This record gives sequence, C-alpha cells and structure tokens, in this order.
Amino acid sequence: MRRLRACLGAAAAVTLAAAGTTALVAGNASGATTALSNRWYAAAPYLMPLDNDPPDPSAIMDATGLKAFQLAFVLAPNGGGCSPTWGGTAPVSSDTAVQSVINTIRSKGGDVSVSIGGYGGTKLGQACADAASTAAAYQQVITKYGLHAIDFDLEEPEYENTAAIHNEIGAAKILQQNNPGLYVSVTTAGTADGTGWFGKQMLLEAKSQGFTPNNFSIMPFDGGFNGAASQTSALTNFNSILQSTFGWDQATAYAHEGFSGMNGRSDTGEYFTQADFQTVLDYATSHNMDRFTFWSLNRDRQCSPPDNGGRTSGTCSSVAQNDWDFAKYSVKFAGVTPPTPTPTPTPTPTPTSCKTAWSASAVYTAGDEVSYGNHNWKAKWWTQNEVPGAAQWGPWQDEGAC
Repeated sequence: MRRLRACLGAAAAVTLAAAGTTALVAGNASGATTALSNRWYAAAPYLMPLDNDPPDPSAIMDATGLKAFQLAFVLAPNGGGCSPTWGGTAPVSSDTAVQSVINTIRSKGGDVSVSIGGYGGTKLGQACADAASTAAAYQQVITKYGLHAIDFDLEEPEYENTAAIHNEIGAAKILQQNNPGLYVSVTTAGTADGTGWFGKQMLLEAKSQGFTPNNFSIMPFDGGFNGAASQTSALTNFNSILQSTFGWDQATAYAHEGFSGMNGRSDTGEYFTQADFQTVLDYATSHNMDRFTFWSLNRDRQCSPPDNGGRTSGTCSSVAQNDWDFAKYSVKFAGVTPPTPTPTPTPTPTPTSCKTAWSASAVYTAGDEVSYGNHNWKAKWWTQNEVPGAAQWGPWQDEGAC
C-alpha cells in the first residue's frame, strides 16, 4: 500500500531536546510509572514524528483522550547496513528528536509502539543477513525506547522477497521470546479477498516458524475499495484465511485479526469518511477483533484549499472534518472491554497423504499433483524435469507437507 510515506512531505526540522529514558513502562506527569493495556497499543494510530508536518501529540491527547501512538517508520540505512534508522536517514542510536516526542507522550500518561517497514525505503529484513541479526537490530530500538509494543508493517515491495520475509518473521518471533509481554502486530496489504498471494505466503511463513503475534492486520484501501461495506467484507474474507491457515475457529481468528485503515482520501482516490470508520469500528468491536488503527494522525485534519478533496495529501485528509476526528474512533476502540480469549497454540496439522511421486521424465500440465520431499506440489503450467521447489518462481506450487 502506498500510504504517501515515501515521497510526501519534507523532513520536519525537529529540534526537540533530548531527555534520556529507557523505562520499560510509560511515565505519567507525577513521575509514577504505569503500563498501558494491550487495548491501547492495539488502538494506536500511526504518526510520523519527523515527516509530513508532525502534529503535536500533546494536543491530540488533550483533545481526544488518545494515549497511544504508532511511530513510523524504522528502516535500514539508505547507504546500506544492518542498523536501525528513522526513515533510512536518522540513526536510532544517536536519536534525540523522536526520544523527546516519546518523553512528551509518556509524561502525559501515554505510550508508543514503533512500526518497522512500510512502503518506502530498504527494510532491515532485506539488509540483514538472517533473522538473528534482523532481531538484533530491532532489539536496539526496543531497548533504547523501552518499548512495550512493536509493529511489523510487511508490504510491497519487501513482502515479495521470500528471504526478507523469512528474516522479518524470524526476528518477530525472537523479539517476542526475548521481551516477555511485548505486544507484536503484523500489518500487511488488504484485498477484496482478504489479502493477496504474497500476504498469504507471509502467513504460511509465520505458520512454518511457529510464530503467532497478537494480531495480523490488513490494510483494506488502495485496492479498489469503496467505503466501509467493502472493507468489512475484506475483513470477513481475511478471517476465513486465518482460520484455514492456522486451524483456528472463527472466534479465535477474530481475536488475532486487525484493521488498519486510511482516513479520508486514499492514494488511489478512494474516500473513507467518519461514517465509514464508525461502521468498521462497529464490525471490529462486535466481532471482538484485536486491533483498530489507521494511517495517519499526520492526515487527521482538514486540508486548506486547493487540496481539500482534490488530491491525496500526507498532511491532511481531503475530506470535511474537525481536527482529530478519526483519532476519536481509536479512543472508542480502546475503551471497549475485549474478551479474554484462551491462548490457542498453532495446531499440528493432520498429515495429508502424499500424491504420486514426481518423475523427472514425466510431462506435467497445469493442475497435475505430485509429491516430492515430503510435500505435495501442484503444477502451475506445463513442465518437465523441473524439480519442485527448486526455484522461487518455478512451475510448482507447494501444497504443504504430506
């Protein structure tokens, strides 16, 4: 999804003073410490703290009661390397500007999650050698800012890179294990069917690694959507994908499902109004979904002419609104008491019988099924003497273990 991250808005000249803190809980104004509930991290809207005319989080908190912010985006350095930066340019290790924003939010009793990835730039999963080194890079971010929550925004073009997604999912699992209580969300592209081929491959990667985050969220916009009805339909379809992938029942799948919308005019000219957000919010809460967020707070204000309604902006919504109208839906979501689901481990799949063994001399056409390497495979087109699984874009589709 485009989400105007890579090219809209020059970097803001943030000169906020540093105030070092690595507390593992959020601080309030009295100096006491308090951790937010997972519901707040699940409701945190995205905020770019260094780009797209960053709004004052204090003003948003005062106006809406919002307590949590999803700060975006941590990337690999533009010049190469496996170390975390903000936007590819500002090293996390020497950061003071974002730290000051976090300190301001925590001084008012709030907290932040940090989002990695997004649409633009080089991702750490692409730049780092393996899952362990990718996790080590993200651990620097968790440690520096004392994070309780992190979001893996896995979308194009990174999620088309099998090795990168293996690193990202592996890193997420390592961080989950090494940081008890860490809230982990995974955000990916949405389609009318729920999510596309690459999104489904990402879910299969998570299944193969035995990784279950707090939620898998889809972004139902920029894909031919038309208001809330098309979004709730996509969420229903995505729920079915989660059920079939992980062997969950419907309720468990909803308890691990999230929505990440785009307020106002999307990159492709779709419009999502306050009424659409209310409809999706009602769907999310009635189905006991785990997450409701949106891109972005930088856009949660009305444009001045000639932008209003005419083009998509990174700094305003292009729909008629009052400042922070859309943030109020996140506050509503956080205020709903969710059920306490019984943790459901990823089930061990029932073994599937193996098809006839693949033969190098046989000719196969689209739809033919064989077994090879204790997996079943289906031919996508005519093929002969091409080993199943030997090439990422080869003629064989993996149908799972047998």
